[in-house]
Amino acid sequence: MLNNIGLPGLLLIAVVVLVLFGRGKISSLMGEVGKGISSFKKGIAEGKKELEDNAATARDVTPESEKTKDEA
Repeated sequence: MLNNIGLPGLLLIAVVVLVLFGRGKISSLMGEVGKGISSFKKGIAEGKKELEDNAATARDVTPESEKTKDEA
């Protein structure tokens, strides 16, 4: 159903949304979406840093008998 919209259909939808909600409301909504995306990216970066920090402090708890089997 949505495969046949095309550029004219998208433009019509954009105009209808603009008329219904007004430019100010759409602008503030897009600002909130931008803040959400920025916050999401910041959270991902903090999560990666936390994982890297935890990996740096991790220690090998493999028993010695298992280590010698893997080296052979």
